[in-house]
Amino acid sequence: MSVAVEAFGFFLSALGLLMLGLTLQNSYWRVSTVHGNVITTNTIYENLWFSCATDSLGVSNCWEFPSMLALSGYVQGCRALMITAILLGFLGLGLGLLGLRCTNFGSMELSRKAKLAAIAGALDILAGACGMVAICWYAVNITQNFFNPLYNGTKYELGPALYLGWSASLLSILGGGCLGSSCCCGSKEDPAARPRLPYKASTVVVAPGPSDESDISFGKYGKNAYV
Repeated sequence: MSVAVEAFGFFLSALGLLMLGLTLQNSYWRVSTVHGNVITTNTIYENLWFSCATDSLGVSNCWEFPSMLALSGYVQGCRALMITAILLGFLGLGLGLLGLRCTNFGSMELSRKAKLAAIAGALDILAGACGMVAICWYAVNITQNFFNPLYNGTKYELGPALYLGWSASLLSILGGGCLGSSCCCGSKEDPAARPRLPYKASTVVVAPGPSDESDISFGKYGKNAYV
């Protein structure tokens, strides 16, 4: 895998983390619908932390939810999942910065960098999955109440924050996949991690030439044998 793909995955993960943070603090998770209403005097929009109402003059009044225990179960679960996604994203961002082959922190081997990049990719995928579950859970509750004819409360529609959250989760998952794929390539490109064959010194055998045989035969017989 090229270094460009790894850096691109890190960029996608960082962008996904930023968008998850923007999704969490966005006020428009759900907006009151105008479907079936002839005259609308105000608009209600909510997120995981507070609810706001805007009158016909454009004046908004917001109030925070009074008690966490008094909230619906899905709101508490979405809060926990979104906070977990952001924490995992920050941890994956730090490990990914250390694991990138284009960065240099000390004398870290490429095989160790590949392991850090793989862990960072797994954390980014988990962060995207947590964000995706939270957004889908919240959206399912909105649609169920909207299409339920027996529901007498205020009906809402999907707010723009949910679409931002879906995009952020997809970016985190894609970025984590690009980072995680480096674990299978880092050890192959690391010269220190390659298996080495045992060194064996070569032996050279020199065959005796004709001059050596004449010298040996000359040593067997005395000088008188040639007179």
